[in-house]
Amino acid sequence: MAYELKGRIKRIMDEQRFDSGFFKQEFVVTTEEQYPQDIKLELVKDKVEQLKSFKEGDSVVARFDLRGSEWQGKFFVNLVAWKVEAAGAANASSSAPQQGSVPPPPPPPMPTGGDADFGSDEGDDDLPF
Repeated sequence: MAYELKGRIKRIMDEQRFDSGFFKQEFVVTTEEQYPQDIKLELVKDKVEQLKSFKEGDSVVARFDLRGSEWQGKFFVNLVAWKVEAAGAANASSSAPQQGSVPPPPPPPMPTGGDADFGSDEGDDDLPF
């Protein structure tokens, strides 16, 4: 399940590289609500590139997944971002119509005449009421 977080970048940490070839970069987004929260997210592998175009103080929208793991009897939860974009760009892209989308077909027309004319008082019917 994907989640979305809007706010300002409070801090961008240094990229971390590991002997296995894995690398990640963590960053903190401060939400813009009555009681702001500092939320730490991380970008992994090729997604780290997305963060290079931002600086601390920029308004962003981060889309992320929850990841949980266990290590030596302890449980951990990571917020792994897969898309970070400028807040204005996120609004523009979500409200713009998708290219190549086709509107749904109109509903079929209502039948007319014959037995479908339910509102008619003409003619005799053999209903008891």
